[in-house]
Amino acid sequence: QEQLVESGGGLVQAGGSLRLSCAASGRTASTSNMGWFRQPPGKEREFVASISWSGDRTFYANSVKGRFTISRDNAKNTVYLQMNSLKPEDTAVYFCAAKVGGSWFDPESFGSWGQGTQVTVSS
Repeated sequence: QEQLVESGGGLVQAGGSLRLSCAASGRTASTSNMGWFRQPPGKEREFVASISWSGDRTFYANSVKGRFTISRDNAKNTVYLQMNSLKPEDTAVYFCAAKVGGSWFDPESFGSWGQGTQVTVSS
C-alpha cells in the first residue's frame, strides 16, 4: 500500500499559479493510477483530476479543465498538479490518492489518501 504526502499548497492571488506535488512511497507507487481531489470549506470532497500509471490517460473535472494539468514522474514516484489561472472558488484542501476501484472520478474508488495541502486563492 502506498503512502502519499502532498506539498506545494499556499496562499496565492486570483490569476496566479501553484504546483502541487504528491510523493508516493511503497512497492506499487509507480504503477498506480492516481488522482487529485479537493475539499472546499464546508463542502464534500470532489474530483479534480486523475492520471493512469503510464501517464497516457488523464481526466479532469469540468471546473478545472484548461487551467489545471496533472502529470507524473515515475522515476521520482511523484504526481503533480499544475494549477494556473486560479480562482477564489479553487480554495480547498487538496488531496492525492491512489485508484483502487473502477471509477476515475469517484472518491470511493480511491484509497491511501494523503494528509492534504491547503490552497487559498484571494480575490
